[in-house]
Amino acid sequence: MASLGQATMQAGEPENLSLSRRQRHLLLAATAISSSCGLAIELLLGTLASYLVGNQALAYGVAVGGFLAAMGVGSYLSRFIAVPGNELVGVQAESDRLRQEQQQLLTTFAQIELAIAPLSALLPLGLFILFVVNGPVWIGLFLVTLLLGTLAGLEVPLLTRILEQEAGVRDALSGVLALDYLGALVGSLALPVVLLPTVGMFPSAALIGALPALMVFALGRTFPQLRRWRRWGLVVCFGLFALAPLTVPLGDRLENTLYNAPVISRIQSPYQRIVLTRQAADVRLFLDGDLQFSTLDEYRYHEALVHPAMSASRDRRRVLLMGAGDGLALREVLKWPEVERVLLIDLDAAVINLARRHPFLVQANAHALDDPRVEVRQADAFLTVPTLPETFDVIIADFPDPDRDTLAKLYAQGFYQRLLTRLAPAGVLVTQASSPFFAPRAFACVAATLESVGLSVHPYVTDVPSFGPWGFVLAMRAPLQAATLKLPVATKFLTEPLLQQLFQLPKDVQLGNVEINRLANPVLVKYQADPRWAAYH
Repeated sequence: MASLGQATMQAGEPENLSLSRRQRHLLLAATAISSSCGLAIELLLGTLASYLVGNQALAYGVAVGGFLAAMGVGSYLSRFIAVPGNELVGVQAESDRLRQEQQQLLTTFAQIELAIAPLSALLPLGLFILFVVNGPVWIGLFLVTLLLGTLAGLEVPLLTRILEQEAGVRDALSGVLALDYLGALVGSLALPVVLLPTVGMFPSAALIGALPALMVFALGRTFPQLRRWRRWGLVVCFGLFALAPLTVPLGDRLENTLYNAPVISRIQSPYQRIVLTRQAADVRLFLDGDLQFSTLDEYRYHEALVHPAMSASRDRRRVLLMGAGDGLALREVLKWPEVERVLLIDLDAAVINLARRHPFLVQANAHALDDPRVEVRQADAFLTVPTLPETFDVIIADFPDPDRDTLAKLYAQGFYQRLLTRLAPAGVLVTQASSPFFAPRAFACVAATLESVGLSVHPYVTDVPSFGPWGFVLAMRAPLQAATLKLPVATKFLTEPLLQQLFQLPKDVQLGNVEINRLANPVLVKYQADPRWAAYH
């Protein structure tokens, strides 16, 4: 088959400009790569924005939805590229027009890829800088998605028009769309499974950007019309590969400005950004920028979470601990000598490994994760707990605050109903329940949701200097007799008299007037986003 630019004349017909098999396959591969890179950068922008501003649903909505809308704009604008002329004289003129149109389409596609490459690498970094200097992150995110989405929207129509001149519209569309969807699948999996955990966010952006430039180089080696762009593709590709490792210290330096203490460890897991800081004796863990604990006062939180439930239960041999991969709540559970087995389920293996290996965390959790009574399982508690073959005397839920739908399901009525099947008849369930001062309706909602599954609920509040007033909800099938609670284990904060009075709520903490948090209607996210949080932040 003749290569592009060669012609076969037939009487009464225009010249047929055909593609070689290699050229056709390379254009289809370009479709898959373009789609893969486009979707990967969409997800990366959503991940970055949710890390910076915290509202995951809105961040992904702007990043992905805005990107797709902008792609529609790009697809529309593609109609104005290489517009056919209206004056045709004879077969040869038509053939010349087709050749010129294909050359213009190929050249424009190469130029678009060379524009997308550095923008994909640099714009996420620019968005992070905008956040660091307290700039308008939402406006920046919108503009970034608009620019990248518009350019990405030009790609598929241009490739389809090139291919349809030989294969026809139907065959060209079927081939291009098939590879487009396949590339989207690859991009959607490669970013969270491979790139983010392996190299981090900003190196991932640089590597994603390098692929379109590499594609231009490959096209330049195959299509004579693109030879002059081949060198530019190679230069941009190598430049972005060289930039990838340089973004690590730059990103780290920018990230350091977000914390009031030196960063001693940072990990990008498939689920979240994990940062550990240290200032003198104060070691702090942050997940996606949210403080999880300070070693100066974490004992107040974890003693209040664990010991009321352990004391209220008549049997303490089997304990289920959900979340709490840092091992600090586990440390408190293991103080009770009756404990024979603890099953700890946490979604993120990176948190568990950090708690097992980092010397400051090992010191804080007293090697609790290595205790022979403990089984640690990396899994999604929402899916795993209902399948467990055993029941537990005490179930402790130490999940992150329910500020997004994926976390609110762990405080939903449907999940609590599942937990009841794993709770022993005289067992006790306790969960952290956000701040009764900064998010009072969230606190009330957790209590109301637990009560809706038939449990006797007993909310309580304690003060943690790093967080302010913090709420918990203890629930069991029978009413709690707080006056009979005992505290036979060593503690730093709780005393037995304080434990017995813990369930007397302050006057300014009011329950009721909330909806039940359901899987199909996660109202807890709305309650958690209380404007009072602005006073804390």
